Amino acid sequence: MHPSVHARTEGAKPAIIMAGSGRQISYDQLDRRSNQIAHYLRSQGLAIGDTVALCLENRAEYFDVVWGAQRSGLIFVAISNRLTADEIAYIVQDSGAKLLVTSDTLAAQLPAIRQQCPDVPVVSLDDAGFLAVLDGLPDTPIADQRAGADMLYSSGTTGRPKGVRLPLPEDGDIAASNSLVALAQGAFGFGANSIYLSPAPLYHAAPLRWCMTVHKLGGTVIVMEKFDPEAALALIERYKVNVSQWVPTHFTRMLKLPEDIRTRYDVSSLRSAVHAAAPCPVPVKQAMIDWWGPVLKEYYAGTEGNGFTFISSEDWLTHQGSVGRALMGIVRICDEEGNEVPARTEGTVYFEGGGTFVYHNDSAKTREATHPQGWTTLGDVGWIDEDGFLYLTDRKSFMIISGGVNIYPQEIENLLVSHPRVADAAVIGAPCPDMGERVVAIVQPLDLAEAGDALAEELSGYLRKSLSGVKIPRQIDFRDELPRHATGKLYKRLLRDEYWAKAKADSALAEG
Repeated sequence: MHPSVHARTEGAKPAIIMAGSGRQISYDQLDRRSNQIAHYLRSQGLAIGDTVALCLENRAEYFDVVWGAQRSGLIFVAISNRLTADEIAYIVQDSGAKLLVTSDTLAAQLPAIRQQCPDVPVVSLDDAGFLAVLDGLPDTPIADQRAGADMLYSSGTTGRPKGVRLPLPEDGDIAASNSLVALAQGAFGFGANSIYLSPAPLYHAAPLRWCMTVHKLGGTVIVMEKFDPEAALALIERYKVNVSQWVPTHFTRMLKLPEDIRTRYDVSSLRSAVHAAAPCPVPVKQAMIDWWGPVLKEYYAGTEGNGFTFISSEDWLTHQGSVGRALMGIVRICDEEGNEVPARTEGTVYFEGGGTFVYHNDSAKTREATHPQGWTTLGDVGWIDEDGFLYLTDRKSFMIISGGVNIYPQEIENLLVSHPRVADAAVIGAPCPDMGERVVAIVQPLDLAEAGDALAEELSGYLRKSLSGVKIPRQIDFRDELPRHATGKLYKRLLRDEYWAKAKADSALAEG
């Protein structure tokens, strides 16, 4: 189970198709180029267990680098090319990378990165000199092939990103299977006949790992350079895509397309539309099942690989809002003191018996994520029902405490985005002298011209039909766009910091 195996048996088969250009890379080409990358890495002194970082846009050569690192026994760190120079330099330094692979898209940030990381060589996939060096290297395997592993960083929605360090595979065989391959085959139906659409950035854990899993199985990966809702539908029809991976934001944007556009494309080839990364609002998921059929398959997991839940469309329809039952690890729900709580009682979600991990260079965060029993958490809050189905409430760090009442923003956000005039929404806690915090909603309307008091009143009334008074936002503000990570995760920390800083400045002005 490795691209090199498929290169020997079906070398001409497309391993990668770039959605925008239509460029195809065969398994033979991927195998040869990843071998050349492996030879280059060794020539630069990178030995088994060392770290290489890459910061690239979505492009076919992304896989040359990661597979070259994987077959060299290296730790490979995928960094978002949307970060600032300081953020990129922090990850390069924190990870201990001995080489940074990039492209011309990072040209503006490179001087600052080089200044902060003077001892880390940088090579560009768009540099003719570097490409000439690669072309001159052998396209056969290095002498000491050994399976490496990724070390991916969280998107930093609640602070500095954390590097998740997983141990190198005990079996050094580059073609050895792993738990994700087993899950892909068993739960999601991936295989050698998979035509897989990847609409998200490859530097994120799920797209990168799922794409590499498809390559292990011998399928074809179609990579979108950038997500566009109508283009995604057109790709499904054109290539008869049968498996895919999404986040709820993708669903929302496709559902907001005009009806005549949504129904224009044939999506009947889909067998598995995998989704995760954030809880999917019930109305959004119901609408997607109504549209695509019972092909949505949801999971809950993290970069940390400490556990995995799964739910099919059929099970979801009878357990709406659930992210499923555990396929890897055992779900434990605990109160603030670490005690397990009964069914249907909210608490911190832990996994027992899943994969092990540490946060790189941050033992304190590792301890915070670890229960005295050795169970581990991603920091989410939720509950399980009597059948063992898990329901997520929100991230613990996003909880609002207003007048002593705990309020989870996700419930409010899910309702807001179901309103026909709302494109996106975020709910935070802002300072309140009387209640401690007040609920504030920041809304991106479909039509910015509609932003104003009338729409705010309409949204408040819409929420009051389903929510108790304490959960109704005391303030609704409008923005043309919310600060979302390209993977769909909301940078709620940035919004919260903005409102708290403004309150502090206003208070200082009043006192002065």
